[in-house]
Amino acid sequence: METGFPMPLRLDGRHVFVAGGGSVGPGWSIGRAASVLYARLGASVSVADRDEASARETLRLIEEEGGRAVALFGDVTLEQDVGRLFDEARDAFGPVDVLHYNVGIGKVGGAMETSAADMARINGTNVGGLLLCVQAVLPGMKERHRGAIVAISSIAGHRYLGYSHLAYGVTKAATEQYIRLVAHEYAADGIRANTVVPGLIDTPRIASTVAKMYDAEDFDRARQERARQVPVGRMGTPWDVSHACAFLVSDAAAYITGTELMVDGGITGKFI
Repeated sequence: METGFPMPLRLDGRHVFVAGGGSVGPGWSIGRAASVLYARLGASVSVADRDEASARETLRLIEEEGGRAVALFGDVTLEQDVGRLFDEARDAFGPVDVLHYNVGIGKVGGAMETSAADMARINGTNVGGLLLCVQAVLPGMKERHRGAIVAISSIAGHRYLGYSHLAYGVTKAATEQYIRLVAHEYAADGIRANTVVPGLIDTPRIASTVAKMYDAEDFDRARQERARQVPVGRMGTPWDVSHACAFLVSDAAAYITGTELMVDGGITGKFI
């Protein structure tokens, strides 16, 4: 029996496509941190984002450390953009070995505040874009009998978090079921698919959206209120989430597929 071998947590020779590799504001988003981490682990990284300047900033951070990456610009909810983005990625680094789907939007509001148009728009990004990106990589992964997919969900898909965020929660729950079904359909083809489920994470998104949900107008108050909810006493960082993603797409997780990895500081297990 083979025992005692080192954990193969490296991505040398792999090509990782990160959908949503920029950031909504200055600092470290999950997509940006994941892109940098994948490069540190030896992968070539295609950083895709609809915000050209933000994708270029992620590219700069990778190249400053000596990593290999390319910045790509487009909207993953548009089929024509997705085709072009993956063509450009393959031109840069060859076939995509790993897909990391990090794109998500939401709208504050419950059942009566969420219109059909809101739901269609949010679902089109959170689930529809994932569908298009997965469809872009599956044929090649199946042909090579190797591939890994990781999608970013949210504990909002599991729990009510104290504010109305209906469309976001519904579509994040759908993200997890979509990935489960892909995982089971393609397991025999050497393709693994998993979801990472972040809890309350300290990212630039707090300033753009989350602070408003707490009636807070600054980072500090929103951070404090969110940290108090978490059993470990702090919010997570983008690196906490990125480390989980790197594990799941590496050979260290070769026997893991069709599951959800909670990265939430224990908050999902709380009664109140």
